[in-house]
Amino acid sequence: MPSLSLPNAFKDLEPLAASGWALATERERNSKHYASTMAELQEVYDTLLPRIDDILEYLNNFPLDDMPEDAKRLLHLSFALAEINVAVERYHQVTVPNGFDTNRFPSLHPFPPQAGEMT
Repeated sequence: MPSLSLPNAFKDLEPLAASGWALATERERNSKHYASTMAELQEVYDTLLPRIDDILEYLNNFPLDDMPEDAKRLLHLSFALAEINVAVERYHQVTVPNGFDTNRFPSLHPFPPQAGEMT
């Protein structure tokens, strides 16, 4: 089983990683979002929002294509906040009106792009 550890300053967020919110792809995050209840989304939002400035400040210490694994997990966890914020802040429901199924738009490139790939 892969490690779910986060950098020491963010150990308190490891339960979110353990519950499946530190996902590498937008498709995985979207699936997790829509498989969750509004209460679960609210809990993730309430946990991450107060920490997001510290998270981003920490992540800015690393190049995107050469992050330590624990920092990469933290980055993926921060993406969860981006995934759910509209549902929590604007619509107060899991589904977003006039949204679209992201499974219709598969990513063709890994994140971050590998050396030599076009961006």
